[in-house]
Amino acid sequence: MTEEKSVLSIILEEPDFVIVNKPIGILVHGSAHHPSDEITMVDLLRKKYPEINTVGDEPQFRPGIVHRLDRDTSGVLVVARTQKFFLYMKKLLQERIAKKTYIALVHGVFERKNGVIDMPIGLKPGTTKRSTRARNMKMIKPAITEYKTVEQFEYEGEKFSLVELFPKTGRTHQLRVHLASVNHAIVGDQMYGRKENPWSLSRQFLHADSIEFELPSGKRIRASADLPDDLANVLKKLRK
Repeated sequence: MTEEKSVLSIILEEPDFVIVNKPIGILVHGSAHHPSDEITMVDLLRKKYPEINTVGDEPQFRPGIVHRLDRDTSGVLVVARTQKFFLYMKKLLQERIAKKTYIALVHGVFERKNGVIDMPIGLKPGTTKRSTRARNMKMIKPAITEYKTVEQFEYEGEKFSLVELFPKTGRTHQLRVHLASVNHAIVGDQMYGRKENPWSLSRQFLHADSIEFELPSGKRIRASADLPDDLANVLKKLRK
């Protein structure tokens, strides 16, 4: 693990929770499918915030984790330090009160610059891939994503769109699957989109930009994370 990934980048620290900027290439927490000796965000968080060890629905597996990001998705991650805040934040997310904003670069341009993708997502049989239309899908759940086009580009004869995404549900791979399902796969997403891209990005251009919510005290929280260099450099080239 690189030094960059082994050091927590703290955006905001409060007595009940902490918000961190998750780097790419690191899992939020382990599972049966990944090596037990692989360092995760949870491992790093436990060292600095040992109180999270008793927090969550399954603290033995994902202590303090209220929501997750894919291994190669960067950005804002909220971690509960107390069980009371964990339950509070979980409710905000379930009731769609907390506002999460992601940034993505996708192939093509949308007919409607703003819109909603409302398609249930399920697990494709015999794989770890999700889909909106595969046959005999398992674990099918409702999924809703709002999108807003921020910029449109043309590069080497191909069109691209920079979009803001507002997930209203929290399904695994939701944003990636939804965008691929409407023929606007995220650039660099080799699982749901194209294998190659003009900038040789080795991961999806998807970043958890910000989260906004209100504390029980009435205080409004908004935390954001800058685009990592690999994604920012792609935008520089597009804007030229």
